[in-house]
Amino acid sequence: MADTFYDIHPHVISGDFDKYPSDPLFGKRSEWSEERPVDIDALIREMDEAGIQKGAIVQSSTCYGFDNSYVCDACAMYPDRFTAVGSIDMMAPDALAVAKGWMDRGLTGLRLFTGGTTKAFDTSAMDHPDSFKVWEFCGAEGLPICIQTGPVGLTQVAALAHRFPKTKIILDHFSRPDISDGAPFNKAVGLWSLSAFDNIYLKFTPRITDKVLEAGIEPRAFYDKLLSHYGSDRIAWGSNYPANEGSMASNLQAAKDQIACLPKADQDNIFYGTAAALYPALKDGAA
Repeated sequence: MADTFYDIHPHVISGDFDKYPSDPLFGKRSEWSEERPVDIDALIREMDEAGIQKGAIVQSSTCYGFDNSYVCDACAMYPDRFTAVGSIDMMAPDALAVAKGWMDRGLTGLRLFTGGTTKAFDTSAMDHPDSFKVWEFCGAEGLPICIQTGPVGLTQVAALAHRFPKTKIILDHFSRPDISDGAPFNKAVGLWSLSAFDNIYLKFTPRITDKVLEAGIEPRAFYDKLLSHYGSDRIAWGSNYPANEGSMASNLQAAKDQIACLPKADQDNIFYGTAAALYPALKDGAA
């Protein structure tokens, strides 16, 4: 079992809404960000209790929208532990200048949020030509882009992966595949087909461990197939804390239990190796 853990999907919410006002995407703030907000110091306490060393904190899109001020400021307070993943309007005329400005404040990755807790997925603009300049820029600068979408968006993800082979794409929650049919998981054909693109990575979160439990699936059957397609060097763990209910420690334990069937080298990749490759600031110890 791995003894090093990096989390590439925690969120933070400041208690100071004068300094960091809410401005959620789609105009509706998520219930989790109101009911169980966690600031950077509370996140550190959770991580320490769970035994998690470092993290790539992801912008809370359903609280702050495109204003990455808090995630950048929070990570800058603890540069030896965190790096920031933010969101911008990728189709805006000044998108490149905005991206560079946030990079100057510590951003080392972007997130494309097409829906989720407050709105059904809308992928209509995911591959809009106006965003291509940002996709190309991220490939040149080594900034991975994580995408929050469902199976509905996978055809567009494939097109983006093909058009921008130098840009690393991370699918939040594996893009929420349907695995309810059990092995060989034919309902998740979209997920399996994307493995042909070596610039596509998967974010392994409680939304996946919950799906495995809900479907009554033998974990080995699912994870063996997963690794046969992607390999552990393209899978990284993320807590989705506090958006997912439960403590960070309990969410991590669920992931540990489910992939305990895998070789230690694969567990190490999933729990920290792939994260360090995607976000070198974590490996280097400074954002």
